[in-house]
Amino acid sequence: MNRARTPAPEPGARAVRRRPKNRRAQIAAVSAAEFAAQGYHRVSMDDIAARLGITSTALYRHYPSKYALFAGELLRLGEVTVAAVSLPEVAAGWPARRRLGYGIDGIIAETIVNRTTVGLARWEHRYLDDPDKRTVDQHFSTALADLSALIDAVRPGLSARELRVRAIGVFSTVSCLGDHRVVLASKTLAVLLNTACWAIIAADLPEPAQPPPAPRAVETPLSLKHELLLQCAVRLFYERGYPNVSVEDIAIAAGLPSTSAVYRYYRGKSDLLEAAFRRAADRMSAVIAPTLAESSGPAEALAKLIDMYVAGAFDERELIFVYFAEFGHVPDDERATLRVVQRMVVTEWAALLTRVRPGLTPAEAAVLVHAALGLVVDYARVFGDDERIYPRQWVIRLMEAALFGPAQVRTRPE
Repeated sequence: MNRARTPAPEPGARAVRRRPKNRRAQIAAVSAAEFAAQGYHRVSMDDIAARLGITSTALYRHYPSKYALFAGELLRLGEVTVAAVSLPEVAAGWPARRRLGYGIDGIIAETIVNRTTVGLARWEHRYLDDPDKRTVDQHFSTALADLSALIDAVRPGLSARELRVRAIGVFSTVSCLGDHRVVLASKTLAVLLNTACWAIIAADLPEPAQPPPAPRAVETPLSLKHELLLQCAVRLFYERGYPNVSVEDIAIAAGLPSTSAVYRYYRGKSDLLEAAFRRAADRMSAVIAPTLAESSGPAEALAKLIDMYVAGAFDERELIFVYFAEFGHVPDDERATLRVVQRMVVTEWAALLTRVRPGLTPAEAAVLVHAALGLVVDYARVFGDDERIYPRQWVIRLMEAALFGPAQVRTRPE
């Protein structure tokens, strides 16, 4: 049987490149992944074009700017978040627990699908222009209110504050997937996160201390200019974001007469960011060995590590936030070293957790550790520094719930 054959191209003929029908969607997906991996400010339109194998001119035909791509992804994630907790009409007849389960399952499913970019909503959202930021904030507020209402139906009698704290805990626990690359099958991951979310909802929160402990006051002698510069830099990175802070800004905040005075102590603002990361990483890693040595077992050791981590996060809120939010801006040569320390901390915590919960694999335990560590930062991100809204005793209990699961292992007297 004769078959039609495509004639061979003539020698020297230029191959015709056909434009994909979904080019805009492809551009949006690739740019979002780049923003998530490198941070918004470190990615250029040329970088995105190169990843797509097209020219910058072709890219600009579809999108007018890098910001349009960035804002578009965050607005999309906001809409997805609202949709995740929106119930179908048929759910009106469901019992309260099934309705809440549907919402939690929706959050988990959408987060797994959008895992590569979900971190943008946590750490890069502050770089949106005010109108877009208000829209994204409204999306999150709507989703948070919807989830709080679903929790209220399952746990009536909780205060509005307790409902909100639990709802934020659920979103935080699931969105931790954007901060690490621990590999688990989607079904296993969904079951693991589902269990942690229900444990957070079921946790009974202790009566907070009255009044809450005052933040630790740290007076830095003016003679310790290197320490003063580091503290001022961390505060500015926290308030404005690393890309929006200059060496001049840091010099002014530290009361130095000129920018050149900063260079007597640090080579530039990247050195200051490295110093902040090393300090945070060292403080998290240095307490592990002594805590293990003075504890009677893994549950007690993990409980003590939680206590110390929460105390440090409340006392140095800005440093911990910068540690989570600005990793993409650490110079490449330093980033590899810091990653080793980060992995070591998570691995040690996960090893303790697998001894407390032998049914967990090391990878599953690592996912829960990432989720628990992120809780503190997310509460500070939403509530600021008002410990009357989310007392540290509540954060400790919710971290325990996420790690230890629905059994709520008791590691301390009530």
